[in-house]
Amino acid sequence: MSTTEHRTAAAPPARTPFGTLPDGTGVDRWTLARGGLRLAVLTYGGIVQSLEVPDREGRLANVSLGFDHLAPYAAGGASPYFGALIGRYGNRIDGGRFTLDGREHRLPVNSGEHSLHGGNTGFDRRLWDITPFDGPLGTGLTLRRTSPDGEECYPGTLEVRVDYTLTDGGAFRIDYTATTDAPTLVNLTSHTYFNLGGEGSGSVEDHELRLAASRYTPVGPTLIPTGELAPVQGTPFDFTGPAGKPIGRDLRTGHEQLRYAQGYDHNLVLDAGAGEEPRYAATLRDPRSGRVMELATTEPGVQLYSGNFLDGSLVGSSGRAYRQGDAVCLETQHFPDSPNRPGFPSTVLRPGETYRSSTVHTFTTG
Repeated sequence: MSTTEHRTAAAPPARTPFGTLPDGTGVDRWTLARGGLRLAVLTYGGIVQSLEVPDREGRLANVSLGFDHLAPYAAGGASPYFGALIGRYGNRIDGGRFTLDGREHRLPVNSGEHSLHGGNTGFDRRLWDITPFDGPLGTGLTLRRTSPDGEECYPGTLEVRVDYTLTDGGAFRIDYTATTDAPTLVNLTSHTYFNLGGEGSGSVEDHELRLAASRYTPVGPTLIPTGELAPVQGTPFDFTGPAGKPIGRDLRTGHEQLRYAQGYDHNLVLDAGAGEEPRYAATLRDPRSGRVMELATTEPGVQLYSGNFLDGSLVGSSGRAYRQGDAVCLETQHFPDSPNRPGFPSTVLRPGETYRSSTVHTFTTG
């Protein structure tokens, strides 16, 4: 074991103050380390504030975009959702409307005419109760909150638990569970922006990405899926080769779908489909640092987002401005607008059922 790995493996979970919200509520940061990784999580939004990973020389760097103080996370206006837990519904719902058991529900619209990532005050802007644990899979943090009936106009009281775990094998694992007292929608995900070269190091367009996805869900001009499951072959969405391809290779081809989204902001349909245990979904590799992230999930899709709306106005924890293409998100989830697309996997949760979802990020070097 290297000196770096020994140092990070020895750190127990610790809680420190991270700032105060405008209403006077304090926010804490929990940090823990194991398996060569170091993780920092906020009670506000369940935010992954930093995730430190060694490179091929054993040097640690934070590979997630974010801020070094609370104010920009809590600021009003458009949010980039850096590192946040997303709910009740990750991604877009057309027109902010869905019908469940014959009753129409109208949600807040916060992305043009659509509802995005749970509405105006989604799970990313809520406080979470956090407790540390040491379990069979590793060292971790359990995050809990109760989403009351009617929150952001979603029906049913939702009890949510999310476990963040660091394993001895160099993995960051996220396990989600939820129960409800009335029929509702659930589609939880994590909105971490990854740059395996290190936060603030510049573009990820040379990162090599492989996706086990031979289909994707094309979108219309407002980024709502058309309902088609289209083949990726012959399109910029084909990352299926044995070594994948650089994210930036086809980014400026002028393809209509990329013009709609100003880059990648699309759901890729994973070939393995949904399952009870995490299955291989993707590999992301940074040739310069040698860091490699392998992604496995129980979810049927992954939203590929190339940081299209980072415009240089936000300054991260490194003190450097974030620009378009400075990170990539791989949001494991059910498909966008599933409540309005009968052909998509269902996101309905009913009383007596338990929502379960798991995603594993395993870090190596090569």
